[in-house]
Formats: sequence, structure tokens, C-alpha cells
Amino acid sequence: MMNPCAPLLSDEIIERAKKLNVPLLLDGLKAAKIDIPGGGCMCAAINPVERGMKVVGTAMTVETQDGDNFPIHVASYAVQRDGYVMVIDGKGYDGRAYFGDLIMGACQAAGFAGMVIDGYTRDRDGNIELGFPVYSRGFMPRGPIKKNEGSINTPILCGGVWVEPGDLVVGDSDGVCVIPLRHIETVLQEAEKKLAYEQEREKTIAAYRKARAEGGELPQLAPQWVLDMLNR
Repeated sequence: MMNPCAPLLSDEIIERAKKLNVPLLLDGLKAAKIDIPGGGCMCAAINPVERGMKVVGTAMTVETQDGDNFPIHVASYAVQRDGYVMVIDGKGYDGRAYFGDLIMGACQAAGFAGMVIDGYTRDRDGNIELGFPVYSRGFMPRGPIKKNEGSINTPILCGGVWVEPGDLVVGDSDGVCVIPLRHIETVLQEAEKKLAYEQEREKTIAAYRKARAEGGELPQLAPQWVLDMLNR
């Protein structure tokens, strides 16, 4: 089953998300008190092929199983515009790699921003040379099969998180999060507040470090909320 891609998220949304990171977005989701399956955070086993990779984009979903990458091939050639992240529910299958650097290179050439799979990949060195963001459970050299059409652009469960076409997908060195389309604006606002708080905390920590090195009067290091909780 193949459905059309959801509309791309706006450039404004993508640029705002690029200024944040996965922990901040998840903090924003928590602050907004939004309850979604999996809490928006993919399981800890799904990590970038190389530290420092980052991806931000609009979800295009694929569902397959048993190391069958035929649906991934089909999805690779289905986009007409740059900016989608292919999110693949591979059921965590560990007997075969779902894809290697040839599919990665084709997706990169087609304009995908990156790929996320609940499964395994191969050609790690080739992937790193491409500089293309890929997130997986790890590496498996045994190749895939090509058999069934799977499903493209339907709701999936990937890494314990419900993902629908059009959702915001962000991955960095800490892992991957998915923000449902209907909650993106609220979560971004809360995450931006947390970013501002963290930037102020960094200034306080730097001032404390400087005062201590110079033998000056030490500013208050503990945040106010800690003091408030201690005094309850």
C-alpha cells in the first residue's frame, strides 16, 4: 500500500526546530503536558550511525518486516521535494540489514534529509563518507530480501513511538524524537522557553567559575527551584 506524502512542514517550523535539540524538544513535550504513546522519544537502542549527525524534517513512513527492503526501495524514489525523513518500522528485526550505502546514497540524491529505522543497517563506513544522517539499532552485514510491498505513508510504530506522515522528526547524538503535527507549535514554544532558561544557567555557571578562579564573591549557583524545593 502506497499513499501520497504528507505536506512538508513549513520552513519556519524546520528552522526553529534546527535551533533546538532532542532533549529540549522532549522537555517541551513534557512541559506542554502532552500525553502521546512512547512520549515522543524513540527507544535508546536507535542511535546515529556516527556521533554528530543531526536530522530535522517531515516524516515519510514505511512499514516492513523480516529484513525486506522492497518497500524502502519504492519509498526512496517517491518524493518530489527536499526535506522528508524516511521513518521505517522494521519491527526491530535483527537477522538482516534493511539497507546499506547504495539506498542511503539514492535517498540523499533524491532529497531526503535522513533515515530512521527500527532495524539494522550495513556499510557503516560508506554511510559516514556520505555524511547522510541515518539512525538505526546497529549494524548487520547480512543483506536484505526483496519480497513484499509493505506500506508507505501510513501510521507506524517505530522505536516505541507512534509516527504519522507529516510529523516533525528530529535526531541528534542523543537519539530521535517525533512531535505530532497537531502539537508542533506548542512544543516548540515550550522548548524555546527551556532553551532560554538553559542559556541563562550557562551564564550563571560561567560567572561562578570565573568568580571562584579569581577569588571573588561567589554568586548563587543553585537554581531557584532547587532552593524552593529544599525550603518546602
